[in-house]
Amino acid sequence: MADSLRDFLNMSNRRGAAQKQALMFDQLGVIGCGLMGGSFALAMKRAGLVKRVVGYSKSPSTTQRALQMGVIDVEAPSALLAVSGADIVIVAVPVGAMPATFKAIRHLVSPRTLFIDVGSTKQDVASAATEILVRNAGCFVPCHPIAGSERSGVSAARADLFVGKRVIVTPTEQTDAKHLERALALWRGLGCTVSTMTPKAHDEAYAAVSHLPHLIAFAYMKGLLGQENPEGLLNLAGTGFADFTRIAASEPKVWRDVLLANKADVIEQARHFQRALHQLEVMLNTDDGAGLQKEITEASTARGKWKPKA
Repeated sequence: MADSLRDFLNMSNRRGAAQKQALMFDQLGVIGCGLMGGSFALAMKRAGLVKRVVGYSKSPSTTQRALQMGVIDVEAPSALLAVSGADIVIVAVPVGAMPATFKAIRHLVSPRTLFIDVGSTKQDVASAATEILVRNAGCFVPCHPIAGSERSGVSAARADLFVGKRVIVTPTEQTDAKHLERALALWRGLGCTVSTMTPKAHDEAYAAVSHLPHLIAFAYMKGLLGQENPEGLLNLAGTGFADFTRIAASEPKVWRDVLLANKADVIEQARHFQRALHQLEVMLNTDDGAGLQKEITEASTARGKWKPKA
């Protein structure tokens, strides 16, 4: 029995080592060494899945900080040179900057290199990759980790950002099956739960559960700031205000690009919200306490039952 157990453990260890070796990369190129790109690099290092990390950011101070933190090993002077020699590349720039980034790197894009992104919208990114990378578009696997922070920049990067989080992978018709399989295995190797959907389905869904909530949080803060003595109001706020407005502190340029990229779906979701808000306003105006309680109960019950899924 002891010999059988030992043989089983040895076989399991060998299988695990073989799986890790299949995921091993010699060089990771990071384009955008901020929260997401920096956290991915740290996660890859902690998991022992990469030997060297080369990084580029538009801001030299960002790459310098990334070097100091050990996020990257080598600073690249351009996005193109961050791709040079890499067998995996992560594009972690705002979605509005994706087309320009693809144009900057396309001359060194190789069918052998796995390219992924971490953008919050997928139709625009997938279309840009298909159009700009042309025959090499098969190496690009669009990804969206459902992870992040209201904090931004490389100083907020951490190796465990993706652990236990969901990653949505949205392959296109051009995506190579082998690159897709490797991308799925890679995210799982970093401790993520992975699911796939089309870019269109992704954008429709996340307009409802992510993009519109951010827009509402921004609008609420603007409404508050437009009143007399907003500082006095803010001084009276408590934990409920903090919970509701946390995402309003998100990176402005990132969310400008996300909202514009997915504007049609966000506007459609905003209509649903406006109808629900109007209904509650009517109940307030007519002192309809019973109706108001019914609507609040329905919303409260649904929210109480909801649990985030990994």
